[in-house]
Amino acid sequence: MGTHRRQAWAARMALVAAAAALLLPLVEGGVTGLLLLLLGVAGLAVTFAALWWTLSRRGVPRMAAAAVALFTPVAVITLFARANLLWVVLLSALLWSAAVGSGRYALRTTGLRRNRAREYRTPPPRRPFVLLNPLSGGGKVERFALREKAERLGARVVLLDPDRPRDVAALARAAVADGADLLGVGGGDGTQALVAAVAAEHGLPFMVISAGTRNHFAMDLGLDRDDPAACLDALTDGVEMRVDLCFAGDRPFVNNVSFGVYGAVVQSPGYRADKVGTALELLPDLLSRQHGPRLTARAHRKVFDDPHAVLVSNNPYRVDEPFGFGRRARLDSGRLGVVAVKVDSAVDAAELLLAPGGFATTTSHDVVIEADAPEVEAGLDGEPVTLPTPVRCRIERRVLRVRVPRERPGIPEPSPRLDWRRLRKLAAAVGRTAAPHRSHRSRPQPPAPPATPPVA
Repeated sequence: MGTHRRQAWAARMALVAAAAALLLPLVEGGVTGLLLLLLGVAGLAVTFAALWWTLSRRGVPRMAAAAVALFTPVAVITLFARANLLWVVLLSALLWSAAVGSGRYALRTTGLRRNRAREYRTPPPRRPFVLLNPLSGGGKVERFALREKAERLGARVVLLDPDRPRDVAALARAAVADGADLLGVGGGDGTQALVAAVAAEHGLPFMVISAGTRNHFAMDLGLDRDDPAACLDALTDGVEMRVDLCFAGDRPFVNNVSFGVYGAVVQSPGYRADKVGTALELLPDLLSRQHGPRLTARAHRKVFDDPHAVLVSNNPYRVDEPFGFGRRARLDSGRLGVVAVKVDSAVDAAELLLAPGGFATTTSHDVVIEADAPEVEAGLDGEPVTLPTPVRCRIERRVLRVRVPRERPGIPEPSPRLDWRRLRKLAAAVGRTAAPHRSHRSRPQPPAPPATPPVA
């Protein structure tokens, strides 16, 4: 009863706060408040359009568009301040934030949460093999003494020499032939993907050490990105998770592969040294389609014609929540995530804010990227590659045994989508919940336990 009561009151608070956020500008500002709100929305659209011109033009037009993008928000804020309604906007924003927070709390308690990845107890490895890139993450290997700790825990460690590039997949296969029973990597996501494919091929556990710059794969595994040395605890006090592994053609990836604009930008020799400058130099030709092939993405029954960019990810990214954007709630769904963006004009750029007409998402077991060229440039886990077309992206479900520390930060629970209809039902509920209920007769029987017992 306590949970149901809190659920109902949170839903009521969400509805009241949302109504107050919408009505306050009208009540306090009247017609002036309504006009200023419409002007604010128009100002956002103009800002997005100006940003498009900034990216797609050069010279004086770019400078003028950048000035408009900077001036428009300042002008809108100044108008609200002169009308003495700036406090109303700020208070409305706070009320709306409270409504969103209360609504998600209410829906989070209905039991409609996603299942977490199952963990399995397995014995510690006896002959672990670890590859470490000393340059990754600005020198995290040395800063956190990763080599020393791994060797103390019984691992054979190989430090990659940046002056003598080596085939990390070949090193991993040689370690397997020498009797390694775990493969670990401290480096970028691209290096991790290559070794992960070898581990999956031989059915061995794979250990991720968050020694890279961004560590997206480590983040979505729930590992500690601020302390890569903590990842090595998996060698002594670890559990296993079964996650998916993806391929673009015959190239493995653990995060995503990007085609189109980003795939072309990362190919530039100057991208690593000056990302912003390189992008600003190349984007005008790419966005106007004067450079680069025309793409078509086919995902099951959906076809995306002539997009500027296509992102294919190992499980879908969360794109409907600002604080969860770019994260994956699961890595074992057996589905590729697909995000396609097509923005041909400033109007399209504004519509991305007002109505997501040029932004499309879907999921599929496989995705085919076609182009009007024999090869297409791509960014594979952030690394520049060139792939022969058509490129077939596929996912192999739960083929990768990832060994992680038993104690780790974990993956934040994804917030449920706001469903105002369900919130109204919850607010009206007395002594009951609006969550779906299954009868005992129709409840399916639990599956048989796996051969390896899961962690309680």
